[in-house]
Amino acid sequence: MTARRVLVTGGSAGLGQALVTQFAADGYDVVSIDRTAPVNANGMVHIQCDLADRNALDTTMPVILAAGPFEFVILNAGANATGPFEELPSDTSKRLMRLNAEAPMVLASTLVRENSINGGACFISSLSHFTGYPGASAYAASKDAVAVYARSIRKPFLSRGVTVTLAFPGPLQTGHAQRHAPPDADAAKRMHPVEAARAIKAAVEAGRRLVIPGAGPKTFALAGRLMPQFVTRQMRKLIFEKLDGSVW
Repeated sequence: MTARRVLVTGGSAGLGQALVTQFAADGYDVVSIDRTAPVNANGMVHIQCDLADRNALDTTMPVILAAGPFEFVILNAGANATGPFEELPSDTSKRLMRLNAEAPMVLASTLVRENSINGGACFISSLSHFTGYPGASAYAASKDAVAVYARSIRKPFLSRGVTVTLAFPGPLQTGHAQRHAPPDADAAKRMHPVEAARAIKAAVEAGRRLVIPGAGPKTFALAGRLMPQFVTRQMRKLIFEKLDGSVW
């Protein structure tokens, strides 16, 4: 029997690495796309590509298609940029939008058009979707963009037999999150990426439309809907006002 195959972008670290491990442990063949090779490949197929570089993505697309078809595609690769918005270099803003929004859109539309997904696609947005995010405006904008896109393509994707899951993870215990956190932030309060990966994997396999891993993030998302101005003010106090510099 042919093993099921999964594509995970950004699979070399953080949440992506946890997703790769979860799927591989459950018997899936895993293909990861990342600009850096994983420390421990664990038998997965690694495709090297900087997804923030559109030319590199277009050049690598035939390799990605040849690695399929995939039962599930997890569009996880992303990056943040923190600091005052007026200090954010325009090249950094462009890179964030290409990596966090354009790349998953291009990958998803191409893979579906080429009949290379036969199960489900999952777009990893962010808990910031439910509130303002002072100090990370470009990141929040890019994650909102991918969330709106995912909602918009549900019906046409479903007509081709592909379900669309939209995931909104909160802060995780990853090196990337630590790099963009205030100096006094307690990493222990963030969710472990393995927990988030487990919830996302279950949602994708069940074809669920939405997943917010963890009780705390679910509460935060609800508060953001009901009291958006209050939650944005809290985000400013807890994050933006405590940053000790800009990090791109």
